[in-house]
Amino acid sequence: MHPLSDLFISGTDTGVGKSVVCLLIMQLLFAKGRRPFYLKLFQTGCEHPGDVRSDARFIYEHTEALMGRDPGASVIFCHRLPRAPYYAAERSQEQIDLALMRKRVAQIRRTSSPLVIEGAGGLLVPVTKEKMVVDVIKELGCRLLLVARAGLGTINHTLLSLEAARQRRIEPQGVVLVDTGLPPTEQDLVDENIDAIQRFGGVPVAGVVGRLDDFHHPPDSFYGVIEKIF
Repeated sequence: MHPLSDLFISGTDTGVGKSVVCLLIMQLLFAKGRRPFYLKLFQTGCEHPGDVRSDARFIYEHTEALMGRDPGASVIFCHRLPRAPYYAAERSQEQIDLALMRKRVAQIRRTSSPLVIEGAGGLLVPVTKEKMVVDVIKELGCRLLLVARAGLGTINHTLLSLEAARQRRIEPQGVVLVDTGLPPTEQDLVDENIDAIQRFGGVPVAGVVGRLDDFHHPPDSFYGVIEKIF
């Protein structure tokens, strides 16, 4: 399948819920008989891909088709310090080799489709001395899905992220809002946020993914949000 079918999931910030959205996408694609591959290009803040803090481990532990497999297969660069990838690597006296990354992605594309690639933080996070996450998306030719918080402040963060993508001629596929707070965000505020993002951002908001108590069996309504992406 053409690389443009691959999906890059980036956030408006760190900790907005990218991994949960990736999990829903992977579960849904496997249920539809596809052969997706989850990929975490740059993992920081954990010792190794099997660490409890690893995003790949989270995906593998809660995706039936991946349970028992090594999450290390899905991580290209892993650094211990919780920093932007460039600085996490630099502090460890290591280097992120984007040529190696492109080679690995090309290998995976031969056997799996689509790739579900999870970014590191937001679009303008440095991954090398010269490149940011948004530049990697452009190089790989992926569709961009933006994940944002559902609550107060998300309008500004989301619209700025959309502008950053379009400045590099990347047209976002859509936005998914995530609301994990207790109590949840007031519905009228969520509705206003969706209206502003669609009105001023010119991009569809697929919906809201709420708090998950069982990652193995999310509500069908959450899968309904993900369905709108495709």
